[in-house]
Amino acid sequence: MQYEFHQIGKILIFTGIIVLILGVVFLLADKIPWLGKPPGDIHIKREKFTVYIPIVSSILLSLLISLLLYFFKK
Repeated sequence: MQYEFHQIGKILIFTGIIVLILGVVFLLADKIPWLGKPPGDIHIKREKFTVYIPIVSSILLSLLISLLLYFFKK
């Protein structure tokens, strides 16, 4: 029973840290010019349509999440 509370505590702390980081990013998003537009993302804008393919953003987000999970597993 105590082990379950220990796991729930870790999950709540991890979730809180993620929410805190996301909140700071959203607050500072206007002040960070490269956020959301890194080199390597494909953005095609034509007369009648726009296509945005966030390849590099997806890779960076995946690496960040993998690193966070790696450090919290230890």
